[in-house]
Amino acid sequence: MPQPNSTSTDGYDIAFRVLGIALAITVPLSNLAWLGGNLTAWATSSATAPYQPVQALLHPDQLWPDLSETSLLLGTRIAPGAVLVALGITAAVLYKRHRGGGSGRKKHVDGMAKQRDIEPLMSKAITDKARSLRPSLKYAKHIAAADTGILLGNLQGTRHEVRMGYEDVAVAIMAPRSGKTTSLAIPSILNAPGPVLLTSNKAAGDAYTATLDARAAVGRTWSMDPQQIAHAERAMWWNPLADARTLDGAGRLAGHFLAASVDASQQGDFWSKAGSNILSQLFLAAALDERPITDVMAWLAFPADRTPLDILRDHKFAAVAAQLKGTVEGPPETRDGIYETARQYAAALLNSEIAAWVTPQKDVPEFTPSTFVTSKDTLYLLSKDGGGGASALIAACADSVMRAATAQAERAGGRLDPPMLAILDEAANVCKISDLPDLYSHLGSRGIIPITILQSYRQGQKVWGDAGMDAMWSASTIKVIGSGIDDPDFADKLSRLIGDHDVETTSTSTSESGKSTSVSMRQERILAADAIRALPKGTALAFATGMRVAMLDLRPWYLEPGADELSAASARASKGITARAIAKAAPKQSDFGPAA
Repeated sequence: MPQPNSTSTDGYDIAFRVLGIALAITVPLSNLAWLGGNLTAWATSSATAPYQPVQALLHPDQLWPDLSETSLLLGTRIAPGAVLVALGITAAVLYKRHRGGGSGRKKHVDGMAKQRDIEPLMSKAITDKARSLRPSLKYAKHIAAADTGILLGNLQGTRHEVRMGYEDVAVAIMAPRSGKTTSLAIPSILNAPGPVLLTSNKAAGDAYTATLDARAAVGRTWSMDPQQIAHAERAMWWNPLADARTLDGAGRLAGHFLAASVDASQQGDFWSKAGSNILSQLFLAAALDERPITDVMAWLAFPADRTPLDILRDHKFAAVAAQLKGTVEGPPETRDGIYETARQYAAALLNSEIAAWVTPQKDVPEFTPSTFVTSKDTLYLLSKDGGGGASALIAACADSVMRAATAQAERAGGRLDPPMLAILDEAANVCKISDLPDLYSHLGSRGIIPITILQSYRQGQKVWGDAGMDAMWSASTIKVIGSGIDDPDFADKLSRLIGDHDVETTSTSTSESGKSTSVSMRQERILAADAIRALPKGTALAFATGMRVAMLDLRPWYLEPGADELSAASARASKGITARAIAKAAPKQSDFGPAA
């Protein structure tokens, strides 16, 4: 028996497709022709025709004999054709936008979180959570969005805001110019309901200038600028030895100088540990005797000076004094090596301009962390990359503030209300707090909300080591990943965390008996490593504990209401920095001798 010819089968398929297209055009066109003819008849006071769309399309003169040829041409030919074309174009545009190819909403990536998947980060849930976390909001009829949590962005392609709550702790890994400052740091600072701490290595055109005036309207602004990044006037001083009156506090302070000077991989060698120990012992002696921190540099210059030994003994720290004495009276080459290591760690204190920020200043107010954490003030901590001892002071001050906030939270029943926001921008460069990964495990529960911003995962590994960075990553309840991830291993790790999804695959085969179609399912990465690397600017991935990964549209501050006023304030602050820098660089009369 002869088998059906596949060519004839294909011919039937083509014929049916042509017929379908013809019907898709003629049915709406004939109806539009009938409607257009009747509208024309009504407009010219002629008799209307009964519903006969096919006749209206083929023989309109028989349905409307009173209409002229021009009227029939316009009403039943040109107008319906134009309407049909317009409808076709509109449908094509809408379809293209829906598929992600137009200028409207961005295409939702299959397998990524939808609204129901991240409900705890959406408006209603985050508001309810804020009521339970903050006693001051429990009975409020209306709660402003800024009081409920920190805006991360909009769920991609929607207007639904995604926020982290005031018990979350976050790590943001975003390359330069990927929105880490404009879309995360600045909006968070501007909308913070309580005290704010910011670390940064930039001033002009950055978070410092963009938020300075706005935060000054909320509370007092404190700027610690020992390396004169913003050329800020010294309007504060802070005593780093205030927390060094115990062996543990002195050790933490010395640890900041160690972390600012060497990487995590080098902090365990003999000279590093010995230099850090000497610093902690001398810091303890200076704190107990209420001396300025600069006295430590004098003791380091003269190891034979017995003053720190006497102070430690007088304050019942005999064991510490014995350790210090053993080092001082040990082999000269070993002692000199240890002391030289300690001198290098604390070398920034030899700079009188830097030291002035951490020693008592006449007629300059003292910054006290315990008072700050109960206010709505803002503390700007500025330091250059690789600032050594200067960045150690920045890290020590940030650490002191967070420890003071923890103590205040315990006194207040366990949590700060309003919460304190700590934006640790460029943390791997200017705020190397050695045990920051450990602090992440409890800061959020105290109402202390840290957002550590890094340029790459490896940058964090360099500072805190592999185990430390992994611990911080694991403890972070919110992780934000921006564009510019060029580390293939990290991109693949993210791809695996996002997971796989089922993809429907359709295959068609042709045989002598005709065509057959089969549908199968296969697993495919939701977002491959190369797609993560190619994330467009203005988008980010949000990893929240226990939820699907969400794609976000970022919300830069300069596109929000009030941006013009903020831009003007930022421009004024930037001009002020420039003017102060020029004034400092201008030669003084004394440089040229007395005036004639």
